Amino acid sequence: MRVSHLNPFGLKVRLVAAPAAMTVLLIAGCRQDMQDQPKMVPQRGSDFFADQRGARPQVLDTVARGQLREDSYFYTGVVQGPNGYKQELDQMPVEIPVTMEVLERGQERFNIYCTPCHSRVGNGLGEIVQRGFKPAANFHDQVRMSQPLSHYFFVMTHGYGAMPDYSAQLPPADRWAVAAYIRALQLSQAATAKDVPAGAQVRNLKDLATDEGHPEYAQPWPMPSTAVTAYKPIAGEGTPGMAPAYPADPKISIPPGKPAPAAQK
Repeated sequence: MRVSHLNPFGLKVRLVAAPAAMTVLLIAGCRQDMQDQPKMVPQRGSDFFADQRGARPQVLDTVARGQLREDSYFYTGVVQGPNGYKQELDQMPVEIPVTMEVLERGQERFNIYCTPCHSRVGNGLGEIVQRGFKPAANFHDQVRMSQPLSHYFFVMTHGYGAMPDYSAQLPPADRWAVAAYIRALQLSQAATAKDVPAGAQVRNLKDLATDEGHPEYAQPWPMPSTAVTAYKPIAGEGTPGMAPAYPADPKISIPPGKPAPAAQK
């Protein structure tokens, strides 16, 4: 009969020796090349190229994938005018046909990103304006009605005044869709009976609101007292909201008792 005696100390030595041997093998296999890897680090020089620059210029006559922008008007909203300066046009690019699908997409994006400032009817009295923010542009005043269609695309791309740009939230196709919807919104708020197709029945919005039990709807909306600027509402603009317009040359009132500034010669 054979009797086997266990040696706990020998087992412990073997358990410690195994990881130590693995560590030695790993250290022996490592070289400095693993630390100094042949890769390009941004804004760092390189010995691989003759000019010692790690950042390489683009190869001539090549375009990165997704950056072939042959139609500059589609991506910028401007063209080069006869005088050499940028010029906005009152037309959609050929890539975006004006269809109901495009207008519905523009309405959806407008309601998401534009209504907090401009409101759903585009009169510049959005929710944040009623809480003290600077009044937004009224799409139904004379200044905005006279602006070309691509102006709205350009503003959404670059921002304007207190409005930031929305190029990150809206790709070019969506910006054009929103611009088309703004134009449709302007036409709807300034439409007359002559613009309605023959045979179509038209009712006044105020009458419809009264029949539905909401006579307060479609009435003039006064500028909230918390707004930064408060122009008097103009009945001929911003129907039905009648939001304040932004005249190109606003009237400057001088408090009584204060001398008027001398006119410049």
